[in-house]
Amino acid sequence: MVQISTDDHPLPLSTCWLCWIAVPTGDQAGVMATLGLTRSRSVTFAEATDVIEDDGHAGTDGLARVYVGPELDGWTLVIGPWCDPCNDETSDEMLRLCADLSTRYGQAQAYYYGMQGDGSAWLIAEDGAVVRRYCETGAPDEDAIFTLGQPLPLERSRRKALRLSPTWDESTRGSEAEEEWKREGHEMAPEIAAALGISPCGLTPQTPRRGTGLLAHTPPIH
Repeated sequence: MVQISTDDHPLPLSTCWLCWIAVPTGDQAGVMATLGLTRSRSVTFAEATDVIEDDGHAGTDGLARVYVGPELDGWTLVIGPWCDPCNDETSDEMLRLCADLSTRYGQAQAYYYGMQGDGSAWLIAEDGAVVRRYCETGAPDEDAIFTLGQPLPLERSRRKALRLSPTWDESTRGSEAEEEWKREGHEMAPEIAAALGISPCGLTPQTPRRGTGLLAHTPPIH
């Protein structure tokens, strides 16, 4: 068994495409069991960054593995393309799994963030139900298909700051009046994640850590 050094501090993750699940618990084993993940090996944060970057570029079967972090400030992060809440292959599975996680832990979130201007997506589940799913990636017709629930408080406040209605119809998504919101929405996933709990983009060596990160195998997509 690989022993991870105690000076393996958390690092902010900066990859071209970042997808993750966040659960407010330190129960790494329980999160893995709920998601159907099987352990592969222990990895450092630096190794995890390389794996996530490689899988995002489809260097391997990008949906076949994820990084399951140690407890970070009371949260467990699961990171990899498989976690994308608005991917055609995984969206239904993420909807179900986040609902299952929120039944057990009260809340679960899934995110996508394209750091090269490729957009954002978020899925928020509470107490067994998905309360919000939203996608803003520059493909209005496709993004609209994924929308569920009512806008989050942060979405509403940002739209008010832009002098836009805090609620809106999906039919206006591609309109000129919505261009400012589209630009804002493209960048919001890390901000929403941080506001609701924790973002992998905001990790620092000072982030409280307990346990060891694991590389894990994902279950077959149903």
